[in-house]
Amino acid sequence: MATEGELRNGLKARVFGSKIYTFDTIDSTNNCARVLAGCWAPEGTVVFAEQQTAGKGRLGRSWFANPRENLTFSIILRPMGAAETLNVLPLCVGVALAEAIERSTGLEVVCKWPNDILIDGKKAAGILIEGSLRESTIDFVVVGIGLNVNQQTFAPEIASKATSLALAAGREFDRVRIFQDILSSLERHYRRVRQKGFDEIVPLWMSKSRMVGSRIAVSQNGTVLTGTVKGLTSHGELLLDHDGEERAFLAGDVTILEHAFMSH
Repeated sequence: MATEGELRNGLKARVFGSKIYTFDTIDSTNNCARVLAGCWAPEGTVVFAEQQTAGKGRLGRSWFANPRENLTFSIILRPMGAAETLNVLPLCVGVALAEAIERSTGLEVVCKWPNDILIDGKKAAGILIEGSLRESTIDFVVVGIGLNVNQQTFAPEIASKATSLALAAGREFDRVRIFQDILSSLERHYRRVRQKGFDEIVPLWMSKSRMVGSRIAVSQNGTVLTGTVKGLTSHGELLLDHDGEERAFLAGDVTILEHAFMSH
C-alpha cells in the first residue's frame, strides 16, 4: 500500500497533497472527502485509497478497480464562486489529467464530454465532481479521480470499453510518480482559472477532444437525442445539432456513434 510519506516524497505541488489521508480499503474516497470538507479540511486535502468497496462513477454507477494496480483518490477544492463554476470544473480537471498522463507516459489522450479520459478509444479514467452549495455559492467541491494504471484485465462487461496505461503502452508505470504529476498539473490549471477565470479552459479542452463533428447519442432523464456535436459553450454545455435544431446540454450520458474523422 502506498503511504502518505511515499505519496508526498518528491511532490512538487504546494497546496494539493499538503495533507493526504491514505486507506487500504474504504467505501468511497469521495464520501470520506465530503465528510472532511464539511469539517473544514483545507483546500488541497487528498483522500487516497487502494480499494473502494462502494466506488462511485457518474449517474449513480459503480467504479471498480483492482487494488494496488490503479489510482483512486479525491481532492477537496474551495473555489468560492457561483454554482455555474461546477459546470466547467470537470473540463479543467480533464485537461489537467490528460496533460499529466501524456507527460508521464507519452500516450495520446482524448477528452470525452463531460468527464471521461480515453486512450485508443477506450476509457482509461473517469472524473466525478460533487459540490456542496450554500445558497447559490459553492461551499466546497470534491473531485474524485479513478485512473486505470497497471490493471491488465477487466470484467467481461467492460473489457471492450476499458483500458489502462499499461495496456496502452505495453509496460507498467510507477503509480506514485503519476499521482504526483496529476496533482501538480491539477494545481497549475486550478490556480490559473482562479486567477484568470474559466475562459481558457473550453478551448484547451476542445484541443484535447475529437467530439466536434462526431455523431453522438445523448441520454438524459430517460430521453435519448442523436445529432452532431457543434462544440461547447463558454459554460461547458455541449452543443448538439439535432435535426437542424441546436440543443445545449449541461449533463448527460454520451455514446459516440460516428467519429468525425471516420465520416470523411
